[in-house]
This record gives sequence, structure tokens and C-alpha cells, in this order.
Amino acid sequence: MFSIPGTPPVKITQAAETQIRRLMQRGAKQGLRIGVKKGGCAGMEYTMEYVDAIDPHDEVVEQNGARVLIAPMAQMFLFGTEIDYEQTLLESGFRFRNPNVVESCGCGESIKFAGQ
Repeated sequence: MFSIPGTPPVKITQAAETQIRRLMQRGAKQGLRIGVKKGGCAGMEYTMEYVDAIDPHDEVVEQNGARVLIAPMAQMFLFGTEIDYEQTLLESGFRFRNPNVVESCGCGESIKFAGQ
């Protein structure tokens, strides 16, 4: 992983931590794997899935029982990202505050990284 020793590659807010831990317990899952894939109007999209097993190549970030697994191909794109969970009257979901993103589409689902 592209990281600074002693510093987690991603930050997890308390709201995201609570939601990840709750969903892990509900489905007896090992963690939330996040990644990126080609797609969307800006070129890339985040992927998220709760998984039954940790891949030995995943970067693991664990915080108070919440476990985020970063897929190998996404590690360089996600370094420094803050993962949050927001809930409003109209919607709820995870939000990524990623300093590596240089552009995103209007709906916020698609992103572009420098050099992409």
C-alpha cells in the first residue's frame, strides 16, 4: 500500500465505523471491501461489497471492530481518503472524500483521478 508508516491509508469517521460494524455483524461478514472500476461519465466508479473472506492482497484498516479492506488495484487511488456515512431525509450512504480525485460527475457516482 502507498502509505506513511504509522498512518492508516484511509480514515474512517465515527458514523462510517458504526455503519460498517453494524452491517458486518448483521451479515456475519469479515469486512467492507472497497475498490475502483472503470465506468461512469467521469471514467471511474467506487465499488463496495461486504465479503466473507479477506483476500491476502487486501490492505486492511480496522477501527473499533469496523474493518475496511482495500482491493489491491485500488490502493494507490484511495490513499488519504476519508470514508464517511451520511443520513438525510432523502438518502443515506457512504461518502468518500478523496484528495486524489480531480473531477467528478454531477451525480457524484463517477470520478476521475489525476493522470487518468
